[in-house]
Amino acid sequence: MEIVLFLAIAAFVLIVLAGMYNRLITLKHRVDNAWAQIDVQLKRRADLVPNLVETVKGYMQHERRTLEAVTEARARLTRGGSVGEQAQANNMLSEALRTVFAVAEAYPQLKADRNFLLLQEELSGIENKIAYARQHYNDNVLGLNAATERFPTNLVAGIFGIRRRDYFEVQAADREPVRVEF
Repeated sequence: MEIVLFLAIAAFVLIVLAGMYNRLITLKHRVDNAWAQIDVQLKRRADLVPNLVETVKGYMQHERRTLEAVTEARARLTRGGSVGEQAQANNMLSEALRTVFAVAEAYPQLKADRNFLLLQEELSGIENKIAYARQHYNDNVLGLNAATERFPTNLVAGIFGIRRRDYFEVQAADREPVRVEF
């Protein structure tokens, strides 16, 4: 009788532990998938940047530093790295693109250029997709991080090396309006 009770308790504990482990693995894969979605959108945006730079180059001869900043930010983004490094590179590219569009206001011919308008619209759409993907990623990170901190799931996470993930955060500078100086 004691052996049956012991086996029943052991089986119950194993089932509960397996459930916690499987939940953690599901959360981990959701975070990985959400990051992959952000990465896809960042790549799409980075692929559009050379077209934007070429379109704008002829109009903005005096704004060479602005175009160089866009090119450098794109290069940093395509190099990859950790979530934090990618977030920082993304923030740099966003700032550089905002500056390009703000400077474009001073060039009426550029604002009327069909290619520029199409690229601006495409980039705007991608920015919206990145914002959604960022929110989705951060929601999944929240779920995983909460699970890795709650008892008793934190014990299972510790045993199997499932760790907290970093959020994809916006820097404080990205919350401020773009300043353009001529």
